[in-house]
Amino acid sequence: MIIIFRILLAALIIAVLWCLMLLPRRNHAGWKNLTGVRYAHRGLHDIEQNIPENSMSAFRRAVERGFGAELDVHLMADGQLAVVHDSDLARVCGKSAVIETLTSGDLKDYPLKGSHETIPLLPEVLALFEKRTPLIIELKVENGNAAALTDAVMALLQGWNGACCIESFHPAVLLHLKKHYPAVIRGQLSENFLRSNSGALTWPVRAILTLLLTSFLTRPDFIAYNYIDRSCPSLRLMKRLYGVREAGWTIRSRETLEILERQGVMPIFEGFMP
Repeated sequence: MIIIFRILLAALIIAVLWCLMLLPRRNHAGWKNLTGVRYAHRGLHDIEQNIPENSMSAFRRAVERGFGAELDVHLMADGQLAVVHDSDLARVCGKSAVIETLTSGDLKDYPLKGSHETIPLLPEVLALFEKRTPLIIELKVENGNAAALTDAVMALLQGWNGACCIESFHPAVLLHLKKHYPAVIRGQLSENFLRSNSGALTWPVRAILTLLLTSFLTRPDFIAYNYIDRSCPSLRLMKRLYGVREAGWTIRSRETLEILERQGVMPIFEGFMP
């Protein structure tokens, strides 16, 4: 009996600690400005129509149809902010270069594949969406630049008259926002990293990120989880215990989008017109 009691006590302690580690921030007043909107993943792009991802034409197309947009931001060598998903430009531009080593003046040499457009800068995109539809801004941390990247983005958002939230896979971004910019809506991006055999992250780090175990430190307002992995027990606990908000990515069918919307998920879609 003593052994069983100790096992049950240990299990109870672990369960309580697990729940405490998932504690988010709740009831941010600005969340209402983001709801009721569908978000085009990297803009409303369509390569068959020569509209690349994260391009001004893709963002313009989203705004014109009443959609918000999710976009990705990197910090360049001259302090400018490039709106592009990959750090290496080989996939999106057809020739290799690391965006963090380039300046804004270099972008003319890297047109986006399938068009004559170049990688936009964040101020251009903010101007397009101002007083119109909301943005989900993902910060892409490279080489430990979480603080510098976050500061640069927040400097541009000061005085911008629009609705947005900021998300990142990297908890350091959320920590910096929590400490220095507590008013902004912040979100933890995640998915089931345990499925991956990538050597970029150690197994313990992959487990921590998958199970959202940095939440008690970063206190996210929402979790942006890969919708195919949303059976994650930590995400389900956060929703049940704390009512944390959820964004779902990347949705590729109208049926899935409508199912998730009925469950209160903020949808990030791609590859079809809702």
